[in-house]
This record gives sequence, C-alpha cells and structure tokens, in this order.
Amino acid sequence: MDLFRPKVKAIPAMGTAPIAAAAGAPQRAQNFIGFQVGTAEAAAMSVPSVTRAISLLSTVVSTLDLRSYTLQWTGQRYEKLYVEGESWMTRPNPTEARNFTLSMTARDLILQGRAFWIVTSRYASGFPATFQWLPAANIETPNNQGPQWFGSPGTVMFNGVELNIADVVCFLSGSQGIVYTGRRAVQCAIRLDQAAERFASNEIAAGYLQQTGGEPMSSEELGELAASWSSSRRENAIGALSEGITFTEFDSDPSKLQLVEGREYSAKDISRLMDIPAYLLAVDQSGMTYANAQQSRQDLIEFGARPLLHAIAERLSMDDVLPRGRHVEFDTETYIGAMDNHAMPDGTTMTNEMAPQIGVPAS
Repeated sequence: MDLFRPKVKAIPAMGTAPIAAAAGAPQRAQNFIGFQVGTAEAAAMSVPSVTRAISLLSTVVSTLDLRSYTLQWTGQRYEKLYVEGESWMTRPNPTEARNFTLSMTARDLILQGRAFWIVTSRYASGFPATFQWLPAANIETPNNQGPQWFGSPGTVMFNGVELNIADVVCFLSGSQGIVYTGRRAVQCAIRLDQAAERFASNEIAAGYLQQTGGEPMSSEELGELAASWSSSRRENAIGALSEGITFTEFDSDPSKLQLVEGREYSAKDISRLMDIPAYLLAVDQSGMTYANAQQSRQDLIEFGARPLLHAIAERLSMDDVLPRGRHVEFDTETYIGAMDNHAMPDGTTMTNEMAPQIGVPAS
C-alpha cells in the first residue's frame, strides 16, 4: 500500500537565525492593557449558542496540524509533494501556544470577518520566522471601513499607531463577520435569555398590586409598596395586605409566552448563522453515539470549519510568507479519521468482537 502514500520530498529548511522584523514593525507586545473587545463582539459571545459554535470551530482550526507541500506536474494532473515545514507552522508565536494563536485567529475570522498577524522576526532570506496575533477589534483600516472587506488593506492602524504594511498578514474570510450579519439574531437571543432570566429570578409568580379603596396613593408610594412586597417575598413566601390592597397574578408564564420554543428557534437561527449543523449545538439532539461520532467530525469540517481552514492556509501560502511554489494546508484527514482506530473511553482498542456490542459495524 506504499504506492498510495503521499510522496515526501526532503529539502533544506530555512535554518538561518531569525532577525528583527522590518523597520517600523512594533516590538512583541507584552503589555496588553490597550487590547480590547468590541461591544458587538462581547454581546455575541454572551449568547451560549454563539460561544459553543465558536468554541467548536476554533478548536478544530487550532488542533489540526499544518503541513507544507509543492506541486509537481505529472503530465495529466498536479501531484502534491510534501516537504519539510517551517518552524512557525508548529508555533507561530514562540511565547504562546499554537492553540491560542490559531484559536484567536479563527475567532476573529468568525466574528469580524478578518484577522491579523504581525511579523515579529524574519529569516535572513527575508521570509517571516515568527508572528504575533493582533485582535481585529483594535484594528482600523482607513481605506476600507467595512463591514464588507473588499480586499487587503493598504493602511493598517493598531490602537492608533500605523503599522508597517509589509509586516502585516491579513486573513480575509469569504463572508462578513457575524457581529455585522448576525446582529438581529444575536439581539433576539439576548432578549429571550433576559426574559427567561426574569422568570428565573422570581421566587413567586409575577403579578401586580392594586389599590381598591382608601385615598389614592401617589406613584412614589405605589413604587415603594411594590418594592417592599417584592423584597419581602424573596425572604418570606407569606405576605400580608391591608383591606384596600389586592394582589393579582399575571396570567402569563414561560409556556404561554413560548419562551422555550422561542429560545429553541433562536438556537437554530444561530446554527444557520454559524454554518454549523444544529445538532452540534445540542439543538434537536437525539443522542451522540459512537456510530455517528466520526460523521459529526466530518460535518463540522465540511459545513463549518472548511472556509476558515482555507482562509488561513491560502493566506499563509502567499509569496510574502513562503517562497513561490510552496503551499500550506491543514491535515483534516487525521482529524476525521481519528475514530478509525476504535479508541474506547478506557484507552483500549475496540476489536471486531466488541463492535456489535455497542452497535458499531466492525472494521
């Protein structure tokens, strides 16, 4: 079966010592006091469905290995020849884990529609050796205001300071960020969550106090009465009212307001917004079994993560990052086929005799 294994071509790596980035590039940021998250981004991340979707997608991006290859013409088609990769493919930023850098890059692509790295050092050949992720919420591009990004910016401002454009790596998503396209869906989800929180914070049924006799009370007196009644109910379920005051319970509850159905629909709307199958967000989930776990991995790649993977890999394959003819891709085959070894929860390997016992076809 060796005939079907990808060919590996050994070439000398760029083993020269890194040098400082081009003049004008900022030093590696160690003080993050100026970094911030936009209000729209913070609002989106407050929705559990959005947080789960971003967590799933960014985890896929950050756990896949990067590999480098060249293309060779066979006379009929191009064939990939895998070659030795660069050191930054394992750790783009020497001071941070690769997981963090790629996770935050994927998150910016999802939320903002673009992401940014800055070159912090270069090889003697001039190609980048190390990078640092820059939060897109702190980036301004005067010649492209958005929210639709029409191309790579010619001017990049980070916290009010213009960066050397030659040291900026801009990743562009194929679609607008959800802080722009998903504003209504996110706001709807937030309002439904707030309504559910109001019902959850009430120890007793919601209602109103009404004066039925005596001298009419002012608005201030009515407000004090309602506040006193509410405060007392949090401490004691038994209340007492005078003859001229009655309590009437509202004839509405979460079931009549369809809060459960509304939140379920909102979660499905978020899944459509994020390009993730609803069952991966625990919506209409009939149960995750071993038999469909591998299919779930493939669905997550195909319907959700693939645009992000292509956006990152194709940008890192451009001539300002790698020599012409060199390309980068994510190793998705290993991730999708991780279940082929039939790993059991206790670390053992499933045999053909064990497979029928858990409803999985034997290999």
